[in-house]
Amino acid sequence: MTLIPHPSVETPPAPSPTPVEAVARAVAERVTSRLLAEGRLEAGAVGGEEARRRVASVVDEVLDAMAADALAQGRAPLDAAQEQQVRTLAVARICGMGGLEPLLAEPGAHNILITGEKVIVDFGGGRREPRPPVAADDAELAALVRRIAASSPSGERRFDASSPLLSMELPDGSRLSAVMEVSRRVSVAIRHPRHALDLNALQSSDMLDGLARGLLEAAASARMNLLISGATGAGKTTLLRALAVAAVAPWERVVTVEDSLELNLDRSLEARCDCVALQARPANVEGVGEITLAELVRHALRLSPDRVIVGETRGPETIALLNAMSMGTDGSMATIHAGSSAQVFTKIAAYTAQAPERLSLEAANLLAASAVHLVAHIAVDPRGRRWVSSIREVVGAEGAHVVSNEVYHRPRPQEAGRLLGAPSSERADVLTAHGFDAAAAFSTGGAW
Repeated sequence: MTLIPHPSVETPPAPSPTPVEAVARAVAERVTSRLLAEGRLEAGAVGGEEARRRVASVVDEVLDAMAADALAQGRAPLDAAQEQQVRTLAVARICGMGGLEPLLAEPGAHNILITGEKVIVDFGGGRREPRPPVAADDAELAALVRRIAASSPSGERRFDASSPLLSMELPDGSRLSAVMEVSRRVSVAIRHPRHALDLNALQSSDMLDGLARGLLEAAASARMNLLISGATGAGKTTLLRALAVAAVAPWERVVTVEDSLELNLDRSLEARCDCVALQARPANVEGVGEITLAELVRHALRLSPDRVIVGETRGPETIALLNAMSMGTDGSMATIHAGSSAQVFTKIAAYTAQAPERLSLEAANLLAASAVHLVAHIAVDPRGRRWVSSIREVVGAEGAHVVSNEVYHRPRPQEAGRLLGAPSSERADVLTAHGFDAAAAFSTGGAW
């Protein structure tokens, strides 16, 4: 067996802070110390406009004092452009996202990865670039995250020794995850919202070929229940969103359920149909008020949906989702972490066994077989290329096994996908009625 090494790229050292950035950090430290000493900087109250104006006023006073000191010592003070840049950076460090603000503004950034003083911006496709530190040490980084958490749009969140794990949405829609205490260094990962891609864009990027697109788009339009599997960052949510936007009819009522609001179908479909977006909620600082995904999926059924779309199923909510799929809300969709389309059923069995209901393997398989119609898997190669590599039809269940047939296969992104067999006659007729003639495509060797 020949092992193909993962392509490696030497990462250049992180650039040092510029003189203006160093001055801005010093100004921010002086202003923060002064406001704290005067009792004018309350924890969790630094994000409002009034606090920002107060901070900006003190920053101006500190800059004036620094300019006077420079002139008295015979040094040149900052020019107007430098002073404005220092003012903006210092206020951002105290009131805004601090050193995260320029990173969040970088065009094309997919993820921002921070461990202690090490900062990496991931642009996708294997391209990662270092950036200057956003904090001098772990304590400063934790304090920055704590301040951001205190002004979370969905309610104040804790980030301390008793609550060392944090996941929250930022005002621009980015998703911030942070960890401390249980890790050697304070670590932060920010998943930047990307421009929503439609099926045309996904086909142009070669994630989908014409055959896979035709099959999946027809299945979604025909209100078949779909699961999209793949690894973290494979593009499962992107494909799910694109299929929903393409397939949901104007008369349909859609309820989305997510741990964090990433689908944004309530905005994409706002002018076309009725969409309700639900988001899970962790417990508050008193340890109460948690709303789980499982609770939301069950409640979604009471909102009279035509489709229930779950951003990602990975726990007890799996049973509620499968029940929803098998109780008349056809056309429902979800994503799931799995290594292949066939492995999806093993993951479903594991999740349902861990749920409070503790379903047996046979019961889980029967439920999955009655709920899921198709599974699409997204593969990712070492270069970061993503493509739909497998589509599997669920046929039924026999004891410890879910019976399924792989109907589409595309082993590598540079190859064309092909149909391995036509779907079952009942589903083939439905697909044909919605624009995908599986029998014709199969008879021509999978051309579409």
